[in-house]
Amino acid sequence: MSKKLTCRACFAHKKKDIRIENRELAYTNDDVVVKVEAGGICGSDIHYYQEGQAGLSVLKHPMVIGHEFVGEVYKAPTNSKLKVGKKVAINPSQPCNKCDYCLKGKQNECPNMRFMGSAQFNPHVHGGFSEYVIVSEQQCFTYDEKIPSQIMAFSEPTSVAIHAINVAGSLVGKKVLVIGAGPIGGLIVAAAKAAGAIEVIASDISDRCQNVALQMGADLTINPSDKETYARFMENKGYFDVTFEASGANSAIESTVYFTRPNGIIVQVGMGASPIQYPVAQMLAKEIIWKGSFRFIDEFAVAVKWLEKGIINPEPLISSEFNYQEIEEALLTASDKSRSSKVIVTFVE
Repeated sequence: MSKKLTCRACFAHKKKDIRIENRELAYTNDDVVVKVEAGGICGSDIHYYQEGQAGLSVLKHPMVIGHEFVGEVYKAPTNSKLKVGKKVAINPSQPCNKCDYCLKGKQNECPNMRFMGSAQFNPHVHGGFSEYVIVSEQQCFTYDEKIPSQIMAFSEPTSVAIHAINVAGSLVGKKVLVIGAGPIGGLIVAAAKAAGAIEVIASDISDRCQNVALQMGADLTINPSDKETYARFMENKGYFDVTFEASGANSAIESTVYFTRPNGIIVQVGMGASPIQYPVAQMLAKEIIWKGSFRFIDEFAVAVKWLEKGIINPEPLISSEFNYQEIEEALLTASDKSRSSKVIVTFVE
């Protein structure tokens, strides 16, 4: 027998149409109900607001946005290890765990993935920008209540960064370049240092982003307009053992080949527009390995622990904070990359 709970949530209706509306949740004894405390605005949330779609995922009906969020257990299943009042980070991934990809441990490639806050399927999968959400026990990862929810709200993007590190392989003693020092790029900088990189340099056109990258642990930052410095890192067939491209800009994607040494690795994290021009001949001649990195698999549990233990401190990335009732202003602020890295939305009165 199901029970019902009414709450307020942030619904994206269409382009430039975001509303705070009532939402009725029906849950059973097997469900976990979480009282949401904080969440981070991601690029996909901005796209749903600004364009009514994120990539090929188009809004066909109102959808609750948000997939980076944490909260407190409001209701737990009988005999569950979860207890009411425990702080939890929520993994928004809901793979089918039945397809070939899932059975091979590649859940991030699951064609049936029900990712929270995504309009890929119809009906859409509602996200976490809601006073309360219903999730499975498997999606909940407990953490020390002493850690602020604003910090733990970085669990999902930190998972993306750690997965990118894992795609690259061992970084111990490696020289690393991170192109694009937004939230994901900044977290990759910190993760690379934590993973043993001997030198991490970040590149971004924004002075503000460069400063944030330094706070996240970068040894040096460079601006693409600084042609002299850029040329120095291209000498002798490239300087970096591993390059992470986190901007998605066509010119940045092309440049990775020139900075990366022969037999080096390029990890593409930023979602660039297709098609692009790419220096295939130079990549081939240098025998560079070009890899894609998409979402995460079991790195979510690692991300929670790294944030909990302070191995990664995402605080420099927090540029502003809004109550969920100011969601439109929060989205507009997050859209302005000249002044925003990560905008946090809170649900605690």
